[in-house]
Parts: sequence; structure tokens; C-alpha cells
Amino acid sequence: PTNVMGASKRLSEMIIQACSKESLDENNSFKTVFAMVRFGNVLGSSGSVVPLFSRQIENGGPITLTHPEVIRYFMTLTEAAQLVIQSMTLSEGEDLFLLDMGKPVKIKDLAEQMIKLSGLKVKKTKEDDGDIEIVTKGLRPGEKLFEELLIDAHSVSTKHPLIYKAKEKSIPSQKLWDQLQKLEKYIDLYDIEKSLQVLQEIVPDWKRYK
Repeated sequence: PTNVMGASKRLSEMIIQACSKESLDENNSFKTVFAMVRFGNVLGSSGSVVPLFSRQIENGGPITLTHPEVIRYFMTLTEAAQLVIQSMTLSEGEDLFLLDMGKPVKIKDLAEQMIKLSGLKVKKTKEDDGDIEIVTKGLRPGEKLFEELLIDAHSVSTKHPLIYKAKEKSIPSQKLWDQLQKLEKYIDLYDIEKSLQVLQEIVPDWKRYK
């Protein structure tokens, strides 16, 4: 994780891992099967850039980018939903599945393509006769330029060609619950620094942006 959102996602996975361990019975079988699916951006979802770019085009521009070289992985809502459901049929308990997101897309190229598909032209300079300008604002603190590949050398293939499995470290459930209580206390007190310190203790892979 490179920012608080990423760290909170990893924390959510750790909570599921802990719940899974607590569901083991005396025969070491899972009474409840918990699993997680990790994937990238979904086109058209509430957090996607596509609805934002559409609104900006409808309003006559400009389209705003954080950086011209930013790349992201995308899949359609239907693809994501189908693969998540199929992942569940492969789960044996405490599994972390990774979806193959295909090739990355440069966000600037996506913006230009959306402008052209709207029957308009990209306005490259203030003087040309284009319709929609693309403006670069700069990366925000903790924002990634390149999205890491989910599938790496440590991932294990499954029966499905687009679904892989990863093994992540976990911590004892009671230790996690105690830390979550501490985190909740500092959040209730609006103590941002202490909240972030506890979050980093729980998710040590997260390197806080200074």
C-alpha cells in the first residue's frame, strides 16, 4: 500500500483472515468459508474515471489528469462480477484471489479516446480549433504513477485461467481485535496522527508518505 486507502484495504483483508481462522473447528475444518478477491479498477463504477471524464466532456471540458504517464488496469463491471463469483467456487477458506486484469491503460489515452468517441476533437493548445482541453494537475500525495501488477512470481494459478491465488501474512486474531479497538479509540478522538500510527503498526508494509 502507498496511501491510507490502500492500507485500509489491506486491513480489511486481515480482518477477513482473522475471522477465517476463528471459524476453524476441532478438526481444523472451516465452519464458514471466508475468501477475498483483489482486483483493479472497474469501468463505470462510482470510483472510476470514466463517469468523471464523461461529465467533464458534457460540460465542455477541460478533462483533468493528475499526470500524463499514469497507467491503470481496467475491467468491465460484468467481467469483475463474474470472476468474483467464480472465485468463490474455488475457495477452500482464507483464500486471497487475484484477478488477471490484462494490459494496463494509459489514462491520457483513455481521455483522448473518450473525446473522439463523443465526436469532438482534443484541444492541444489554446490557439488550435479543438473542443476539449486536457489539463494536468500533478500527482497527489501517496498517489501511484504505475499500478503494480497483482499477479507476480509468488502467485499460484487455479483451475480458472484469469484467477490466481496469493498467500499473505496474517496476525493472531485477538492481537488484531485489540489493535482495532485502539484504532477506533483514536478515530473517535479525531487524533489523526495516533490513528495513522496504529494503522501502520497493523499494516507494516505500508510506508507512510511524509
